[in-house]
Amino acid sequence: MGQLVDGQWTDENVLVQHDAKGLYFKRDSVFRHRIGEPEFPAEPGRYHLYCSVACPWAHRTTLMRTLKKLEPFVTLTDTFQEEGGQGWSFGEKGHVVPGTDKRVRYLHELYTIADPGCTTRVTVPTVWDAKTRRIVNNESSEIIRMFNTAFAGIAEPSPDYYPEALRSEIDATNALVLKGVNNAVNGCGYSISQEAYDLSIKALFGTLDELEARLDRQRYICGNVQTETDWRLFPSLVRFDPCYYVGYKCNLRRLDEYRNLSNYLRELYQTPGIAGVCDIEGMKRGVFSKAGPVGSNGIVPIGPAVDYSRPHDRGRIAKAN
Repeated sequence: MGQLVDGQWTDENVLVQHDAKGLYFKRDSVFRHRIGEPEFPAEPGRYHLYCSVACPWAHRTTLMRTLKKLEPFVTLTDTFQEEGGQGWSFGEKGHVVPGTDKRVRYLHELYTIADPGCTTRVTVPTVWDAKTRRIVNNESSEIIRMFNTAFAGIAEPSPDYYPEALRSEIDATNALVLKGVNNAVNGCGYSISQEAYDLSIKALFGTLDELEARLDRQRYICGNVQTETDWRLFPSLVRFDPCYYVGYKCNLRRLDEYRNLSNYLRELYQTPGIAGVCDIEGMKRGVFSKAGPVGSNGIVPIGPAVDYSRPHDRGRIAKAN
């Protein structure tokens, strides 16, 4: 995928994402403001979220938008990769950028409205402010945390997914999940040397084994209540068997072979509203399309068949009130 260099789109690999060993790494995001700052107050009809069904990082934010009941306050547009295109696309009909009369085809055009000279990879999720015609943030971990609290005064009541009593444990476990699952999956799929792949696959299944043992003694990853850590992990788990097992070479074991992780995944999937923002077939098309991230020939495999709606057994572990 290309990038913007001094405000101009290029397909040259200028902002590299592999280290000397060939190991994939995710570059830092460049837009790091927050809703709730003086220049970006929480207001209805102002903010717009750009995502993609194919992207697990973006999926985090659509999950939190649903869990926090923010649909009336943060509108949503999905993007996709098109063969021969320029990054995340809105398709031939284009998209009118909120707060402007400008119609664009690619997300990178919105970036240069916000900052005409920016040098960056163009990523989802991206939060846009229609009032100032600027990008607020394109870092998923910060977006889900701002969604957790920023609209508390105007949105319907909902759980706090970053409770003060658990913050140190949440932060530590987020780091474990990021390195050992979220990034390790990408390391398996994107690394360009055997050594890098071997390191990634070892980290991935070592972490899954650790989480499996943890879930044998507690309902959720950080205890007996859902936290943001569960929803940072969920996008990788829900894609694991349909997409990563084959497409990203994560084929040591299927997730369905883990009793606790697979039952835990089904419980999260069955949380009200979540199935509606989990387009499994769309995820597979995004991975296996010719424009996808793993060099597929465009043929989307039919399996494996995974029924996330079948009963789970997590009720055997007490859930805190």
